[in-house]
Amino acid sequence: MASEVVMLNVDRWYRGAVLGVAGRPQVERLLRTRGWGLAKRFVAGETLPEAIAAVRRLEADGILGILDLLGEMVADATAAQAFTERILEIFPALAEASLSGYVSIKLSQIGQDLPGPGGEPLALSNARRILQKARETSAFVCIDMEDCPRVERTLEQFRQLHAEFGEQVGLVLQSYLRRSEDDQRALLPLHPTLRIVKGAYSESPEVAYPEKWKVDAAYLRMVYRQLAAGLPVAVATHDPRILRSVLDYAQRNAVPRELLEFQMLYGVRSDLQRQLAAQGQRVRAYIPFGPDWYAYFSRRIAERPANVAFVLRGLFQS
Repeated sequence: MASEVVMLNVDRWYRGAVLGVAGRPQVERLLRTRGWGLAKRFVAGETLPEAIAAVRRLEADGILGILDLLGEMVADATAAQAFTERILEIFPALAEASLSGYVSIKLSQIGQDLPGPGGEPLALSNARRILQKARETSAFVCIDMEDCPRVERTLEQFRQLHAEFGEQVGLVLQSYLRRSEDDQRALLPLHPTLRIVKGAYSESPEVAYPEKWKVDAAYLRMVYRQLAAGLPVAVATHDPRILRSVLDYAQRNAVPRELLEFQMLYGVRSDLQRQLAAQGQRVRAYIPFGPDWYAYFSRRIAERPANVAFVLRGLFQS
């Protein structure tokens, strides 16, 4: 146990160090200038047609798509409206291509921190427009969970949107946050569709578990709690131990296939995605796209030392 705590502290230091370096303006300028060829491993493209083409390729392999227009923490109402208009374009494009309609959004991207009509957050009016368009095209919208200071606002706004749009909208919960299991229990009466992730933001030990085994244990409890309640859950991880545990639980408890979905990142463990799909499991790839790819790319770099090596090799070889 002590060795695991040491390793997790190293991982936290590593992630914080990499994100700190990535946040320096000169590093961002370098990677934005020379790093797009590397970012394409994790990002489908900068335009909607490129993203639609990525969904089409994956569906040919039996893997469904989740489209995510990159961008977050927008501090300008004009920019929030522009993001909203671009998200609205996704739904008819998917419908026209006869592709599965599933879109992820961040409330901070569409005005969560800004006042809107009647004094309520701008994100709520923009999210209503997005969800109405999703309803018109029989699509689904999942609200991403962001950094800890935004969790309470996101939960409150999800509740408002769920009351209006029901199963058209789902939510992400992060198992590394100490509060997330209580948040899940509080949401259960709404019968929500949840995506469970471990969490990718740099948070303090006061709000996030510093031990990996606690993050993993909370993750499994949250997935099992959702399934035991007969509610849909998306298992969003590449962790083979968690995947085996969930598959075993589903088999032992005769979980209906339609309640369980496996979600993974575009460009990460494509072999595992195809393997699960070949076994008859429902699999979706999270497909980010758009010109605001740098923050997302930075988090992917920070996940594993091998990703830093991949970037450095690419920069020096280009």
